[in-house]
Amino acid sequence: MSVFMQDLSQARSAIEGEFDRIFAQLGQEPVHQAMSYACLNGGKRLRGFYVLAGAALHDVDPARAIGPACAIEALHAYSLVHDDLPCMDDDDLRRGQPTVHIKWDEATAVLAGDALQTLAFELCALPAVGAAEVRADLTLSLARAAGAQGMVLGQALDIAAESADAPLTLEQITALQAGKTGALIQWSAEAGARLAQADTTALGTYAQAVGLAFQIADDILDVTGDEAKAGKRLQKDADAGKATFVSLLGLDGARRRATSLVETACDALSGYGDRAESLREAARFVISRES
Repeated sequence: MSVFMQDLSQARSAIEGEFDRIFAQLGQEPVHQAMSYACLNGGKRLRGFYVLAGAALHDVDPARAIGPACAIEALHAYSLVHDDLPCMDDDDLRRGQPTVHIKWDEATAVLAGDALQTLAFELCALPAVGAAEVRADLTLSLARAAGAQGMVLGQALDIAAESADAPLTLEQITALQAGKTGALIQWSAEAGARLAQADTTALGTYAQAVGLAFQIADDILDVTGDEAKAGKRLQKDADAGKATFVSLLGLDGARRRATSLVETACDALSGYGDRAESLREAARFVISRES
């Protein structure tokens, strides 16, 4: 097993153990059950791994980093719950299981997503995370990454593209995905440096490249993937006539672009030496995964 896969497995265990503790304290109302289901119904935990790996690079105590790692996973889960709603992507399956609005109802899905979003900010603001200025920096940067200039903007542009008169250009789709997918990945990778009050430039460059490579890989999987492995319906973008990296660059061109981005990501970590090997392996994993 590679160093990255070992680290990812450890990160997943730590994050899910912390979620078990958090949700055990909330209660058993339908909204609480839906929150737990959304967070603990599978998932690679890549974003949480980036937080913990970045923290390790800066010798940050894992006990300080687990809150932000769970925060980004909670916020990611909220985004998927809302993304799956009929008014957005209208998906019935997520990771091979019924989506939250199917298992419960739309109102519960909206409220569970809302609660997961607020939980993310709570987890960044806990005293255990560190000094007040560190917690403020993490919370402010997460709000910006998730909000009207980040993920939410990317989702809004994606929805608008469905009814646009012409397909998006490569420049437009790159900007869209920098918000929809890339903003949270960048926050995840930079969080460890923020916890250490260190420079975020190298990890930010890494994350920008990985975030775009991740979306290109998703577009490739949408064309070539196996629905059973992906755990969701594929070829939705093609059916909707939406522009993707594959439709704009071709399958081979998209693969070359993703490979180039991974090289850029790995080069950005040169200052960390061998300590960053797990993050380099993570970048390569992003474009070789099957789901």
